[in-house]
This record gives sequence, C-alpha cells and structure tokens, in this order.
Amino acid sequence: MSALRDQRFDKPFDPGVWVRLLGRAGEFRGIFIFSGVVMVLVAATDALFPLLNGIAVDRFVQTGELAGLKGLIIGYTALAVVQAILVWLLVALAGKLETGLMHLYRQEGFVHLQYLSISWFDRTPVGWIMSRMISDIQRLGETVAWGLVDIVWGLAMMAAIAVAMFILNPGLALLVLLVVPPLAVASWYFQRQILGAHRSVRRLNSEISASFSEGIAGAVTTKTLVREKENLNEFSSLTGRMRNASIRAAVFSALYLPVVLLLGSIGTGIALTAGGVRLQTGSISVGVIVAFVGYTVQFFEPVREVARVLTELQSAQSAAERVGSLLDTPPEITDSPEVTERFGTVLQPRREEWPPCHGAIRFDRVSFNYRHGRPVLQDFDLEVAAGESIVLVGETGAGKSTIVNLVGRFYEPVAGRILVDGTDLRQRSQSWIHSHMGYVLQTPQLFRGSVRDNIAFARPDATDREIEEAARMVDAHGMIMALDGGYLHELGEGGSGISTGQKQLISFARAVLADPRIFILDEATSSIDTETELRIQRAIRTLMEGRTSFIIAHRLSTVRHVDRILVLEHGRILQAGSHDELLASGGRYSELYRESLR
Repeated sequence: MSALRDQRFDKPFDPGVWVRLLGRAGEFRGIFIFSGVVMVLVAATDALFPLLNGIAVDRFVQTGELAGLKGLIIGYTALAVVQAILVWLLVALAGKLETGLMHLYRQEGFVHLQYLSISWFDRTPVGWIMSRMISDIQRLGETVAWGLVDIVWGLAMMAAIAVAMFILNPGLALLVLLVVPPLAVASWYFQRQILGAHRSVRRLNSEISASFSEGIAGAVTTKTLVREKENLNEFSSLTGRMRNASIRAAVFSALYLPVVLLLGSIGTGIALTAGGVRLQTGSISVGVIVAFVGYTVQFFEPVREVARVLTELQSAQSAAERVGSLLDTPPEITDSPEVTERFGTVLQPRREEWPPCHGAIRFDRVSFNYRHGRPVLQDFDLEVAAGESIVLVGETGAGKSTIVNLVGRFYEPVAGRILVDGTDLRQRSQSWIHSHMGYVLQTPQLFRGSVRDNIAFARPDATDREIEEAARMVDAHGMIMALDGGYLHELGEGGSGISTGQKQLISFARAVLADPRIFILDEATSSIDTETELRIQRAIRTLMEGRTSFIIAHRLSTVRHVDRILVLEHGRILQAGSHDELLASGGRYSELYRESLR
C-alpha cells in the first residue's frame, strides 16, 4: 500500500479557522443569533436560583416568617417553567443547526468537487476525500451546533454569576475569583497538548481511510502477489500510531477536567471559609453565604462546560482545517470570467449559447509537463481534420494519454495553444468540450444501478428505443438481453457481476448514446476476449465515420483502418502515415507491429 502524505496543520488554536468556516453558513445566521439569545436567557434564569435560595434563607428560614412565602414559591415555579421552555427551545435549535450545517458543508463540498481538475483527483486518495466529506464534516456539525452554543451559555452564565456575587459582596467575590487565573493557565497548557494529539488522530484517520480504500480496490493484486502479511504490517503500524495519539488525547482530556474540578472545589472552600469569618463579624448574612456557595458551584459548572467544549474545539479544529482545506482548494483549470458569463458553469451551463462542434483539432507549439515531472511535450504541433481518425502508438511515457487529456482539457498546456474548430479551447467552457467528447477507457467505469441507467448516464432523458439503438450499434444488445432482466439488470459497484468485455460494450454504448463529435478510445480493446474485440472493431469503424477519433492502442492489428497513425517517442512524432505506408517505410512502427504479432 502506498504511503499517504497528508497535509499537516501545526498552528495553535485559531479562531479564524472557525470564523472562516462559519462565514460559509450565512443562511444559518438567524438560528445562530436566536440560539445565542436563548442561551443568554437560560444563563440568566440559572443565575437567579441561588439568589432566590439566599432570599428564602434570610427571610423565611432564619426568621420563621411565612408572609410572602407563597409569592416566592410562585416565582420559583414560574422561573423553572421558563427555564424548561428555554432548554427545550435550545435543544430544538441546536438539532436543526447540526443537521443543517452537515448538509450545507457536504453539499458545498460535493459541488466544489465538481469543479476540481482531473489532476487533483489523480493525486488525491479516495479515502482522503471520504474522510473529510463524512467524518470530519459530521464532527464539525456536532461541535458547532452544541459546542459553540454551550460556550455562549457558559460565558453568559459566568458573567451573570460574577455580577451577582459582586452585588452581594464584592470582597468575597474577589476572593472566590482568585482561582480564575490559574484555571486560565491550566486551560492554555492542556488545550495546546490536546490540539496536537487530536491533529495527529485526524491525520492518521485519513491515512487509515485511504489504506482501507486501497486495500479493498487492490484485493486481487494483493492476493496474487501474496502481500497480505506486508499489508497487515503496514496497516497495523498506522492503527498503532493512531491508538497512541488517541490515548495521548484521552489522557490529557481526562486530566483537564479533574484540574477544573479541583480549582472549583478550592473556590467553594474559599467561599465557605471567608464567608464563615464574615458571618461571625456580622458583615454578611447566612442567606448570602448560601447564595455564594450556590454561585461557586454554579460558576465552575459552566467553567467545566467551557473547558469541555474547548477540548472538543481543539479536536474539531483539525477537522475544520481539513474541511476548509478541501473547500478552499482552487481548481487548477478554470474558465475565464468572460467565458463563464457567456457559456455558463459546469453546474449551470448556458447550452443555448454553445456553438456547434465539428471536431477539427490543432496543437500549436504545445508544451506540457506534469507537476514536478519532466516535460512530456515540447513545442508539439499536430493538426487533425474534422472527422479524421488518428491512432497514437508508442511506448509508455511517449505522450499518448497526455495528448488526449489535453484535447479534453483535463490538463492545461504550460505553453502553446490547443484549438478546436479554429478557436482556443480556453475561449470555450470546459463543459462545452466535455459535452462533445466520448471517452471509452481501458478499464470501464460503470456505476451501481441498471444496465439501462449506465448507458443513459450522460442522457438520462433518453428513450428506451434510443438506448437500445446505441447498444445495437456496438453489438451489445444480444449480450444485454442475455442478462437476467435485460436492460433492467442491476449492476453492483463498479459494474460487478459481469465480465470486463461486457462492461466495455456497455461503456461503448454509453459513449455512442451521447453522440459526441470527438471520440477518444483509450486502450478500449486491450482487456477483452478476441470475439468481443472483433465486435467492437466493427462498431468502431462505423462510429468513426464523420467523427474525429483518437485511439490509443497496443494491439496494432486493430488499427489498420484508420486515416493516420502517429508513432510517438518522448513527446514528439517519430512517424506518421497509414498502416500500409508505415509498414512499407520500415522504422519504429514496423518494429512495434512485428512485436505485437508475437
């Protein structure tokens, strides 16, 4: 399994991360504000109970008087009812906020993925993406909805209690609050340690997800190469590191709350000791001491809650950083504002403005290299007439796939221009060129669902007759009807349940139904049996008529009937001509052809 190098985040707790992330949730601003108001009201009602208890002690318990007790009971009951309603409202708002934020971030993440370039997907593991879209976003929804709301309540509660204590007895209030500075120091230390541990956990979680994905996708390769033990060792190393990081985070989290509890107990002890001394001198009443003891217990309850939430925020910040890094990843290939205004975007195309495509393609002094790689093409020139069929042959690394990927604008040249029908591709939207292309891959990608749905993937509104005609054109109709359920036969993930040749035929029918002007066949017949290959060859000859076609092939026996064959070597055209012309002239093509017949 390949090692995944995940992006590392080493900043201390950064409120800016949360501000930027919450800035994306503008539609929930009203719920945030309303929840904050409710939390302040909850804190205010909570702070009134010890005051009422103190009044009850001084006026009724100490004196034995009952006059006015009924009013106090009614007020206490009404306050409890108001508090219950406010808490119910808070839970309802927080639940709505949690589900809404998770939906928002996943929706925005999925939309953003539609705009990212193929090059980004080429180097980004599926597990990395899934970890952010599922577990990280879920953590964010929970933390924001409940954590931030609890922080508002905790801070409001502490403020209300501090004000009440200063009103009752400023000197005693100052003594009780002496424990706050050491609490701040302890919080700073523990939160820093917890954040570092949780960052490691989230990073390793992404690596484990990617390792799972690779292990499942490469199960056959693993077994045929007898790599089970090595894979287990690598996976055990990952999970072991995650276990250690998780234990470290749990240990610091477990130590933090007892420290807060200890300081809270010290505060309560101060209130009792200093209050008792003042009681003896007559400068304070029993009711005030009762209220102070209640307030010290209450004061450190929100402190504990804020400490818990800060711990969760430290953990969730790593998730926030990762989700933010995904959402902020810029597409490497973008349409200019002028092109977007005229032709629309990937998700909002303005098809009525799209010009027709005839398929004439020209490479004008094109240079290209993959990221951190050597140049693949340099000053490359090629002109392909509309409707011409081209075969690209050459050894691995010669530039075959690069050329067709540049035609599809999956990558952008670093120099030069690619023109379609005389117009630079950058003056057309990406959706425009993609809508006029049919791409059949060496390993066909089918999706979970029926055969019919897979053929109609690019045209969901296609009729049954159109789908059947497309299948007949590639000689796939008989094969499909032999399946259980015919066109309604359900395929598993990746098209599991049928052979590679059957997948290829369905993939070809899908491309045909889209009726593209440009066909790209990337080793489309390299993984199928001879009989199926012959069926596809017949379909290819029919389908290439009137369409510009690029075929990448190693089986040179399949390319005799194309207009032109290009022999590539190190990103340049070594030979060009028809099959017969190249055989007659000898050279590299003749060598490759003889090798393919062995």
